[in-house]
Amino acid sequence: MKQTEIIGLSIAELQEELGKSKQAYSELKMAHALSPLENPLQLRNLRRSIARIATELTKREVNA
Repeated sequence: MKQTEIIGLSIAELQEELGKSKQAYSELKMAHALSPLENPLQLRNLRRSIARIATELTKREVNA
């Protein structure tokens, strides 16, 4: 998820997206442990997306 997309979401949507992303990351990580993923860069991209969402949530809490 791009930063511009994240900025346009509300706090509730960000929290929902964060939960979904964390769940998807854990599922991908387990799948990668069992057999190699076709594209292991998916893990890195998803991890970075989670960090972007968490950072935006923190920034909004500090500003509020």
